Amino acid sequence: MKPVGGVDRPAERPAGAPGREGERPAGSTPRTRRQWLVLTAAVLAWVVLCLAAGRWQWHRYESRSAEIARIEANYGARPVPVADLLWPGRDLADDEGWRPVILRGSYEAAAGVLLRNRPVAGQQGYHVLVPFVLTRGPDAGAVVVVDRGLVPLGKDASGPAAVPAPPAGEITVTASLRADEAPSRRDAPPGQVHAIATEQVLAAGAANAVAAGSAGDDPTDDVADPTGADDPTGAVALTDRPRLKAYGSLRAEDPAPNAAPTPLPAPNTDPGSHLSYTVQWFLFAIGALAGLGLLVRRDRLDRAGGRPPTAGDLLAADPLAAGSPLAAGSPPGSSARAAGPSGAAEAPGRARPGGPAAAGDGARRQTAEQEEDALVDDQLARFAPPLDG
Repeated sequence: MKPVGGVDRPAERPAGAPGREGERPAGSTPRTRRQWLVLTAAVLAWVVLCLAAGRWQWHRYESRSAEIARIEANYGARPVPVADLLWPGRDLADDEGWRPVILRGSYEAAAGVLLRNRPVAGQQGYHVLVPFVLTRGPDAGAVVVVDRGLVPLGKDASGPAAVPAPPAGEITVTASLRADEAPSRRDAPPGQVHAIATEQVLAAGAANAVAAGSAGDDPTDDVADPTGADDPTGAVALTDRPRLKAYGSLRAEDPAPNAAPTPLPAPNTDPGSHLSYTVQWFLFAIGALAGLGLLVRRDRLDRAGGRPPTAGDLLAADPLAAGSPLAAGSPPGSSARAAGPSGAAEAPGRARPGGPAAAGDGARRQTAEQEEDALVDDQLARFAPPLDG
């Protein structure tokens, strides 16, 4: 045995302990073929999931960016007569959303309905939707739904607070055009809707007007007349009128009413976090592939016996394995503390000749720090490469 730094190397090294080239570190058994198949399948599934989520977030980012560009281009434009952009039977073009238009006509107040579950800037309430009949221009007689704004919840939150009535008579309305929403399949209480779909709004408004007319004409008559005889306001006839395939988000009324719902705010142009989420999902996918590649590389090195021991391998090694001085019952650190050039081990509790401690003193109690130092010294002595000569 060759001394290393004055320390005798143990005759045998524990099986599996990291050391000279060709020996595998402890706990580094190569994975089996089945384990690799399972691990690869799991990583590939995770990568596919990350790519799908990243692609979805990217599409949301593109859609949101297009909407912001449309708002910035159209919302501040000069109002034009509605007939310049829209007429019955024509769909609102994508690039015409949020364009301000001028409507001249009158509200059908009896056919108004409430839009449920559509908070504005964190405020809960109901949107007030009222049909507006055009009386001027080439499309006179056509009807368009106008979103007049928000009314807050009532005191018990079971319904809206007082709903201000729209102005009576012929007025001029300035509104931003919005494409109709998809009709909702959910049921709503009478006089309410879940989406701003013109056909659903007009149908709900007509039914609400008929019910109100029936109750007002004859309290004993609880069956509405489908011919509209119970509808003195003519709200039922709205469903037969030509209609614009869009609705207006109110911006101004002239003359202005004394009381009105809370005005709708300007559209939000915050792009959100879709782009950052896209980058994060793609990074997760790259990280999974990189981690799999690292595991493959380490496994190949383990099989070839060329991977040096890591800090984890050193900590995982058993200091009490066969061949270790600690397993033989010697005090911790005795193999790492040399007495002199002769190479004889010196007991940690005894002083060198001429030292302050008297010869023949008993071994001192090891402290936690001394035991830790002895363990580290022992590990280093076991893993140190042999010296030539």
